[in-house]
Amino acid sequence: MSILTSIRPAQFGQMQLSETVAGHLREQIISGKLVKGDFLRIDAVAKELNVSTTPVREGLLLLQSEAYVRLVPRRGFVVNGFSEGDLRDLFWAQATVGAELAGRAVARISDEEFQKLRDLHRQHEEAVAAQDDPLAARLGHEFHRTINLAADSPRLALLMGNLAKQLPNRFYASIEGQLEGAVKYHPIIIDAIGVKDVEAVRSLMFRHIYSGAELLIAMLHRQKRWGETGDRQATGQGDAGKV
Repeated sequence: MSILTSIRPAQFGQMQLSETVAGHLREQIISGKLVKGDFLRIDAVAKELNVSTTPVREGLLLLQSEAYVRLVPRRGFVVNGFSEGDLRDLFWAQATVGAELAGRAVARISDEEFQKLRDLHRQHEEAVAAQDDPLAARLGHEFHRTINLAADSPRLALLMGNLAKQLPNRFYASIEGQLEGAVKYHPIIIDAIGVKDVEAVRSLMFRHIYSGAELLIAMLHRQKRWGETGDRQATGQGDAGKV
């Protein structure tokens, strides 16, 4: 059985195919389904995902720019692997930029945006209680997006967006404890914004975002995703040529 999971056409939506392919493969690498040494052959990946070779090639080039894969002359793209340190670095970067955006939003957020945060939190609580994880993930994303836009710092928000793409939004919903943690953090972040406590907002947002790293690492170990691949990565005996 292939180590890739096919993408249904409906999953593409309005996203560019290359970004969707990159996001799918990125998740496979982070979760340990694809490990260091695995070769990703363009024709095989295109067949697996039921797309043409062009978006696959573009998606792999995007992953190469993020150091998830590298191009080996005359052999194709090979997975670089993804470690606990890499995951912590990714969350640290997001937490640092997200905290700064949240701090800037304190002085600039409008009454309408502040009320939107309250409404989003209420809807988010309801979605989590109903165990509607996809909806809860979307509402959580919109909560953070509202704060980031309120900061009125477009370059910094763009940087945050680029960092967030390295761990797609739908992946957050699969992190055990992440949605419940958001339900606890979001109201106290709202309260800190309401009383204009900039340092409290920065600290809370950093801890909220960064906590996802430990939750995800613990989940992957419980699922034995990384444990099962450790020997393969150490010996370099990955699924080279399998896809």
